[in-house]
Amino acid sequence: MLTLVTGATGQVGRRFVPRLLGQRRPGEGVRVLVRDAARAERFAALGAEVVAADLRDEDALHKAVAGADAVVNIAASFRGVPDEEAWAVNRDAAVALGRSAAAVGVRRFVQVSTGVVYGTGRGRPMTEEDEIRPGGAMWGAYPESKAAAERELLALQGGMEVRIGRLPFVYGEGDPHLADILRWAAHWASAQRLQMAHHVDVAQGLMRLLYAPGVSGPIYNIADDAPVTAVELHQLNGVDVPADMHTRTDPDPWFGIMSTQKIRRDLGYRPVHPSVWSARDDGVL
Repeated sequence: MLTLVTGATGQVGRRFVPRLLGQRRPGEGVRVLVRDAARAERFAALGAEVVAADLRDEDALHKAVAGADAVVNIAASFRGVPDEEAWAVNRDAAVALGRSAAAVGVRRFVQVSTGVVYGTGRGRPMTEEDEIRPGGAMWGAYPESKAAAERELLALQGGMEVRIGRLPFVYGEGDPHLADILRWAAHWASAQRLQMAHHVDVAQGLMRLLYAPGVSGPIYNIADDAPVTAVELHQLNGVDVPADMHTRTDPDPWFGIMSTQKIRRDLGYRPVHPSVWSARDDGVL
């Protein structure tokens, strides 16, 4: 089995690829698609095949997927990028990659998506069966472009099986996201919550989607067990809580809160770090 991974040098990919390489069986291979081969030298040292190309170059995509059995598409343009870049990477390039993969006989395509495609809350943790309503001023075109990619990739199913992992806020192992989130959390209500997952649990969730022989539906939420509040985010970062935070109101207490019942039941997923507090105690923030 040869698995192609995109986005290998991003915050999720750079932590996922070494774990994937570490769990290879004899005869299995990992290929990474990167724009700058120099940034993938450590993957090459661990045994990965490196292909240097831009994800938005469709000719390069055909070469990258040639001979692959599976694809894990982690590449994404996140907050702070122009909307046209978000659409170009998150939808257009993802769909082009999916089409190239299907054309060469790739059997399984794992698309990394996001829980913010659910949009507004439902008064409970959101499940994979819920309608998606992407939006939100904080995210720009990110939710809409990811939702569009999901729809178009799922339409490619036939000879190629598509599986989608929806991630929450990802942190751990030196990822700066935990500090960066204070740019927004400083303006939240004190009890406003953020669903999270440690990188080790994101990796195990994606590998379960990659390797499981059968699933009961193409979409799975991957998250930990304990969303944290704005107050807790300040405490975790060792920063004083804004004095007026307790006077604010959370407009949507269930925004971004996801159920993990399906991935637990179907694929045996159990978070190694059930909460950010346990991760802190284990020294892996």
